[in-house]
Amino acid sequence: MKALITGASSGIGKEMAKVLSQKGYDIVLVARDEQKLKQVEKEIKEQNNVDIQTIIMDLSVEENCKELHKCVTDVDILINNAGFGDCGNFTKTSLNKELSMIKTNIVAYHILTKLYLIDMKAKNSGRILNVASIAGFMPGPLMATYYSTKSYIVRLSESIREELIKENSNVQISILCPGPVKTNFNNVANVNFHMREADSKDIANYAIKNLLKGKFYIVPGIDVKLAKFFSHFVSSSFIAKITYMVQKRKIDV
Repeated sequence: MKALITGASSGIGKEMAKVLSQKGYDIVLVARDEQKLKQVEKEIKEQNNVDIQTIIMDLSVEENCKELHKCVTDVDILINNAGFGDCGNFTKTSLNKELSMIKTNIVAYHILTKLYLIDMKAKNSGRILNVASIAGFMPGPLMATYYSTKSYIVRLSESIREELIKENSNVQISILCPGPVKTNFNNVANVNFHMREADSKDIANYAIKNLLKGKFYIVPGIDVKLAKFFSHFVSSSFIAKITYMVQKRKIDV
C-alpha cells in the first residue's frame, strides 16, 4: 500500500504521513523545503519500517504536478495538502502571492486529483483526500483569495463524489475541513487567530480514521461542525459581516 502526501514537510501533512506509516503504508513525501522533508523522513524511519520516498518539488508549477504523476505510480491514497493563505484587503494584497496561491491551492489539486483519479478508476480502488477548510463553506472578506480557493476544492470534490456514486465506483474521495490549526499557516498568511487552534496531530489522526471509514465530509471539532451546520441557514451577507470582523481582528494584532 502506498500513500502520496503533498505539503508533507510540516503541520497536518507531516502528521498524516506519520499516521499512515504506522498503519503500514509506504509513504511518498512531497514539499518544497528539502531540509524539513528530510527531517520528516528521518522521524518516520525511526518509528516505522516502511519505504519512504521524498520528492522536493514546487507544486505551483503546473508541469511539476504532471511530472509527479509520471514518477509516482500505483498510489492507493492521494492526499492533496499543499497550500497557503494570505490576509488583507483584496486591493492591497500581493497579486503575485495570490496567483501562486491559486496555482498551489487549486491548480495543483485539480491536476493531481484528475490524473490519479483516472488511475484509481481504472483499477476500481483508491482514496483521495483533499484538504479544504471550513473556509470553503463561507465568504471570507480580508482573506478573499484563500477562502475562494477552498470553496473550489469543496465544490470540485462534491461533484466528483456524485459522479463516483453514479458509476458505482469503489474509488473514494473525501474532504478535510478543519478550522484554525497550529501550523506554519499563520506565519505565511500574516494572521493571528483569536479562536482556539486545533493540534495538527489530533487533526491528522481524526482525518485518517475517517478517511479509512469512507467518510466524505471530515470536519474535526464540535465548534467547526456547528459553523458548517449554521452556514446552511444564515445568509452569505451575514456570514461575510461576521467573517470580516474576525479577520479584521487578526490584522489589527
